[in-house]
Amino acid sequence: MRMFRNLLLTTLLSFLFFPQLISAQTEWQISTDSLNNIADDQQRMHQLFEHFMDWYWQQHPESATRAGINQYNDQWTDLSLSAYEVRRQDTEAFLQMINTVDTTDFPADDQLNYTLFRQTLERQQASYSYPDHLIPLSNTVFLGKHHYLTTTLSIQSITSQEDYEQAMMRLQRIPIFIDQLIALMNEGLRQGILPPRITVSDIPDQVQAIMGEVAQETLLSPFRKLPNSFTQSQKENIKNNVDRIFQREVKPAYQKLHDYLIDTYIPQTRSTIGLSALPNGQTWYQHNIQRYTTTSLTAEEIHQIGLSEVKRIREAMDSVIRVSGFEGSFDEFTQFLRTDPQFYHSSAEDLLAHYRDICKQIDPQLIGLFGKLPRMPYGVKAIPEYTAKTATTAYYNPGSYRAARPGYFYANTYDLASRPIWEMEALTLHEAVPGHHLQIALSKELDNVPMFRETLSFTAFVEGWALYAESLGETIGLYQNPYSKFGQLTYEMWRAIRLVVDTGIHAKGWTRDQAIDFFQKNSAKTEHDIAVEVDRYIAWPGQALAYKVGELKIKELRSRAESQLGEAFNVRVFHDALLEEGALPLDMLEAKILQWIENQP
Repeated sequence: MRMFRNLLLTTLLSFLFFPQLISAQTEWQISTDSLNNIADDQQRMHQLFEHFMDWYWQQHPESATRAGINQYNDQWTDLSLSAYEVRRQDTEAFLQMINTVDTTDFPADDQLNYTLFRQTLERQQASYSYPDHLIPLSNTVFLGKHHYLTTTLSIQSITSQEDYEQAMMRLQRIPIFIDQLIALMNEGLRQGILPPRITVSDIPDQVQAIMGEVAQETLLSPFRKLPNSFTQSQKENIKNNVDRIFQREVKPAYQKLHDYLIDTYIPQTRSTIGLSALPNGQTWYQHNIQRYTTTSLTAEEIHQIGLSEVKRIREAMDSVIRVSGFEGSFDEFTQFLRTDPQFYHSSAEDLLAHYRDICKQIDPQLIGLFGKLPRMPYGVKAIPEYTAKTATTAYYNPGSYRAARPGYFYANTYDLASRPIWEMEALTLHEAVPGHHLQIALSKELDNVPMFRETLSFTAFVEGWALYAESLGETIGLYQNPYSKFGQLTYEMWRAIRLVVDTGIHAKGWTRDQAIDFFQKNSAKTEHDIAVEVDRYIAWPGQALAYKVGELKIKELRSRAESQLGEAFNVRVFHDALLEEGALPLDMLEAKILQWIENQP
């Protein structure tokens, strides 16, 4: 009954808008109580996994939509403070339940399932000690919850009357979502939990864009792509209904958010940039380090690793400059790379076509590096214009078998003078194949694993793998000129610089100018890219540390395997062993690969 009372609190503000939510949560509680009657621990654990996923999709409707789970396509995540508290209590309840399971006689695969589930809950429970939810918006596409609305609706297809009704209900509920966003920011103002001003300054322009033509490409796009099973009259009625709801309800809600940001919120945000400036900030940052890197490294240890890597990579870059025949200093060479027209495309279409050509060059070479390749296809798209200015150079959006949606490598076509050709091979290896698409698609094809494993995304593994993938370029015929090789080293340097800059900002009191200056002195990346990256580190403390930490661990494990196995080392088998269980925390990955080495003939 305690859980039922909490669930009523969760839905108090949205009872009229989320009638299905109460039913789903009540059923979840009833079915979870029945677990106590299951004597077999292994069976009870798998039932718990199923109940957890029912709960997870219901609590995160946007994630359900992306995964092809359509049951909650009419809902948004409840962002109310009461819902946040219920999720915290629910996480604790799941953790208590999994801790009652005795795994003594479990086979190895269920030992792994148990450990991953329990550790994931423990990490989530620890995260509830820090008020990230009170800083819900950021310029970057990765963080701002206003992007949930546009990106989720843009992938929601309508093939039936039920689909239409769900999408329409979701559109109508945007004002509730926005009111909850504003309530979270108001609570942040009250508690003094505020973002750096630089990380939210561009959001009003993004919101303004959403109120205009961008809405047709995102929020309203599913209603513009109706199947032939709808009559012309139905299509016209739907268009009129959608336009009316957008103009009368959705657009005013966005206008309310826009005005609130300009008049109330942004003027009160802080001028400081480090997480250490917030209450309990140093401990909060150390928690983020552990959360993203899945290690016990301290900020100072990571800072020193970064300085060492910057020195090593800089020496390699200087060597490439000598090989290129360029006569001049490092700064002069990077200025040449930043400014010479030969290194830049003149149109967004040419840039995207070049990325697609690189993908075509890589694809047939993958068989030489992997014994198992994913079935899921992928494509290349431009980052939407309304976010491109403050978005990073590129990112990957996973596909879904259930939703029949491929993965997509999104490339930034804003300001072509900051998108050099010499970085494109490394970026494609990272975001597409054999980086994110290959690894994430394979993880979605795991056989005989609980569904919760699909939701796991340990940043150090996922991003560490993608950075490691960049180093495989020469093996498959890329980096054949000194400029693209310098581009690969620039990207490796970029991730090494992150270790120094992120810890510098959040643990050592660095200013934004200090961070940008350090970046510029050690990298050929363009000034715009550098500024966007530094602002991302300010907005997302600790996340950027995972890339290099993960890559170094994977390279260390490969080196140990090559050393111990000698001529018996097979890179295809090694890569398959790395990826066969999906994403893992680094300590579990290390234990797995060391055991794999011992088991090799």
